[in-house]
Parts: sequence; C-alpha cells; structure tokens
Amino acid sequence: MRAPVTELVKIASETPTPLSAIWIKPHDARACLVLAHGAGAGMTHAFMEQVATGLAQHGVATLRFQFPYMEKGSKRPDQPAVAHAAIRDAVAEARRRCGKRPLLAGGKSFGGRMTSQAQALAPLGGVRGLVFLGFPLHPAGNPSVGRAEHLDGIRVPMLFVQGTRDKLAEPELLAPVVRGLGKHATLHPIADADHAFHVPARTGRRDSDVISEICGAVAGWIDREID
Repeated sequence: MRAPVTELVKIASETPTPLSAIWIKPHDARACLVLAHGAGAGMTHAFMEQVATGLAQHGVATLRFQFPYMEKGSKRPDQPAVAHAAIRDAVAEARRRCGKRPLLAGGKSFGGRMTSQAQALAPLGGVRGLVFLGFPLHPAGNPSVGRAEHLDGIRVPMLFVQGTRDKLAEPELLAPVVRGLGKHATLHPIADADHAFHVPARTGRRDSDVISEICGAVAGWIDREID
C-alpha cells in the first residue's frame, strides 16, 4: 500500500497570522474531512494524529488546522465568531484540495461544537456532512441539553461518535437529542470510553483499539450516508 501524502500547510486567514494545518491524503482518497482540534490540545495531539492516520487507511483525507488561539500559544479558546471564521478558512482550503470528492467537517469536542455552530449559522461551502468526536453537550457535572439547540438548524447528515462514560455528554441526555434530530443524525457509542476516548484497562481494550473503532465508524458512515 502506498503511503499517504503528508503536507504542512499555511491557510490564508482573516486573522493577522495564517493558520497552520496538516494535510494527509491517501492516494486512493474517496472523501475529505476538515478535522478541528479540542480546546486543550492542538492539531498535533496524539489523538488527532492517530485519527487522521487511521482515516487515511480507510481512504479519507484530512485537513487538521490550528485555531488562532492555539497558533498564538494561548490557553484560552477563541470566541465563537473567531473560531467560526477559522473553520470557514480551513473548509475553503480543503475544498480546493478535494476536487470532486465529498467534503465533510467536524472535530474533537470544542472543534466539533464550533463546526456545528458555524454550519447552523450559514452552511459551510461544499460540506456534505458533519463528524463529531466527543460532542461536548454540557459542562462536566452540569448535565443539560442547551448546547444542542442549534443542531435543529443543520440540514446535512451528522455523526456523533461518543464514549459511554463521557462526562461532557451523559448518554441518557445525548441519545434523545440525536433521535430528535431525525434521519440526519447517527449516534455511534464507544463502550466504556471517556471524553478523551480512553477506556479502563479492565475492558481488555487499548486506546489503539478505540481509535480503530472510531475510524471504522466514520468511514462506514461516509459510505452509508454521504452520496
């Protein structure tokens, strides 16, 4: 099997500093995913790298990028409007690279939530589906569904990949939310995984097993739901 092409990219942005990104494209790419990082770790975090590498094995290209705050070395996430603008810039870059392949967007936790907000406000150009890896439905210890209200305005398919021990999305709250979104939404639970997709040693599973499940779930959903 030929190794995927990996390229460091600078994305033109409305912010003073271009956004850093990593483009991974397998030679047989059949879809492209813009993958935004979580609030506490950037695009080079092991989870992001492992997901991107795993998706490449399924023929899915990825564009990972840094939000402006992470680019500046800050620990405070950007305001939504700034994050939304960065996502739109990344989507435009990925669209240019993807050609006629289906384009998707989403990300880990904060990155997925910001992507969904951007899509609800004004559809992301060319994006045909959203992928959420650990959607942060509510703050830890404060169960609620208010963060899901904007999802009703999204008209493209959505995939929620969620650990069953995720303290930022209690299963008994998330499952009804996804059902309420109708045929556009799919929930793939990862048994025993927390918000970081770690599983207890007693399960006999390793983090690499979880990553494989995540990537298989995303690739399978693309085959089923994205024309």
